[in-house]
Amino acid sequence: MPDGAAPVLAVSGLKTVFRTRGGEVHAVNDVGFRLRPGELLGVVGESGSGKSVTMMSLLGLLPSPPAEVRAGEVIFDGRNLLTMPPEELRAVRGGGIGFIFQDPMTSLNPVFNVGFQITEPLRRHLGMDRARAEARAAELLDLVGIPDARRRLKDYPHQFSGGMRQRVMIAIALACDPKVLIADEPTTALDVTIQAQILELVRDLRQKLGMAIIWITHDLGVIAGIADRVMVMYGGQVVEEAPVKALFADPRHPYTRALLRTIPHVRGPRAARLRVIEGQPPILRAAPSACPFRARCAHAMPRCAAENPALRAVGSGHAIACFWDAPAAAEAAHG
Repeated sequence: MPDGAAPVLAVSGLKTVFRTRGGEVHAVNDVGFRLRPGELLGVVGESGSGKSVTMMSLLGLLPSPPAEVRAGEVIFDGRNLLTMPPEELRAVRGGGIGFIFQDPMTSLNPVFNVGFQITEPLRRHLGMDRARAEARAAELLDLVGIPDARRRLKDYPHQFSGGMRQRVMIAIALACDPKVLIADEPTTALDVTIQAQILELVRDLRQKLGMAIIWITHDLGVIAGIADRVMVMYGGQVVEEAPVKALFADPRHPYTRALLRTIPHVRGPRAARLRVIEGQPPILRAAPSACPFRARCAHAMPRCAAENPALRAVGSGHAIACFWDAPAAAEAAHG
């Protein structure tokens, strides 16, 4: 995948607000990114950082009200999804862009068998007749590793295990050969063994199908094994973006560094305490005019309370939204 490849998805200036009884909550604040063909972009951050809301905003999946996408541009196949008529946007959802939700039991309809739920997008988006759609549905179940696929088309979601239900969700998302697949923490509710199987499945499918993938997670360990590039979010905005190796070798934003310190290590004393990030994420009642991480940051300075830092380049493909200069601080400490 050449660095200069034209993006398959280009997002800029995205802003999403929720109107609540207590006032507006600015959940997504000026988010932008580019996704190249065949690339896997990991989106990380703790709960409430804006990861899922950002991706659901792209496809009009948020209920309105209370949600309102207030600004931005989302270019896919040369068109802005945010200004697209609803019926055309529905054709993109499940057609050009697939979405895998976190909990398959709430995403799959319990009163329809999985065969119906896989064939529906095939018949709606691709115009297949029933026989062709059922044959394709069986191929998809086989592709995602469900044995005896043709027979299992008649089964209902409750007849599948959690891991198998997630495989069904992946099959539905892949039904129309999307150019982009968005996976919203699809392994969070699964045990470690099943999680590893799903990750291996995604690696294989990506290699076979060549689609671009956005993988949303709070687990940096997962990202280390599958991503090409990582986007770290906090307070509804991007605070660091880097190739995956650069992010782990040289994290530059204080929030990213704090996140990496919370990862448990196998080596070390057994009694070592797990590290946490003290404090709570902000509830943004207004668009941020200061750094949203400053109250939890050991390197905060007066400027952080007066100005919200913009993303700035600190290396090849590596950018941070921070005024603190980690290399200069390290040099001063050793000098």
